[in-house]
Amino acid sequence: MKTPNYHDFYQKALIPIGVNDLLALEKSTAYYQNSPSSHWLIAVEGVQLPKTKIYYHWKVSIYPADSDGDFNWKKPFYCSPSMELIEHANTFASTLVTAGKNDNLSSATILEKIS
Repeated sequence: MKTPNYHDFYQKALIPIGVNDLLALEKSTAYYQNSPSSHWLIAVEGVQLPKTKIYYHWKVSIYPADSDGDFNWKKPFYCSPSMELIEHANTFASTLVTAGKNDNLSSATILEKIS
């Protein structure tokens, strides 16, 4: 795992990238030709708020990864807006895992829902 946020980084799934999603990845800024990705790594990440007490909001991130789960944290395929409750982020991550397993993570319908 290569992320500066390793204390509040919860990997939810590492799933193979389907053909349709791979085509979308190759057109995105997250694609890195010298290190082809074969999997999606879907994670819930804590975003620490600037408060006197430690307080977090949560986002769901999708990273292109290899089969071992290695990824570049600087090049996510998608990051959700921040959510106040981790339960909401976990539920949303589960929705994305299902979409990824069905090779429609990048479909117009899914992208409208996550935008």
